[in-house]
Amino acid sequence: MSSVAWSVEVLQFNCTRSENNYTETYDLKVSPALKNQKAKVYVDGRDLDQSDELGRQAVKTVLVTDSTVLISMEANFPPERFDGIQYGPGSVSTAITINRLTGQLRKAETIKGGILSATLGEGTKTYQEQCATAKP
Repeated sequence: MSSVAWSVEVLQFNCTRSENNYTETYDLKVSPALKNQKAKVYVDGRDLDQSDELGRQAVKTVLVTDSTVLISMEANFPPERFDGIQYGPGSVSTAITINRLTGQLRKAETIKGGILSATLGEGTKTYQEQCATAKP
């Protein structure tokens, strides 16, 4: 009788986001799902699965292949009042693809309703960032 050892590879990246004259670096950690635990994604050590009175954000799926990491997330926000203006509920759907060979990260965010729609615009926006594999 043979036994098979399963190992789950935790992936870590150092990423850089640049927009206009602004540049930000951050650490991205991806832990694929285990039999008894869902996949987790962390940015600078902060778990992206969060829920409080300001809304709920959840990592929906993580798929890791030899060449690609795919992450999908959903965020939902309750109605809110800001500067005397009432905004309805809103949501943001995010799809992230990381090419493990080149480190290129592509992110598509779809904004629907809420204060984000009013300030950033409704619809899908795409971003490109650069990541490098980090050693754990």
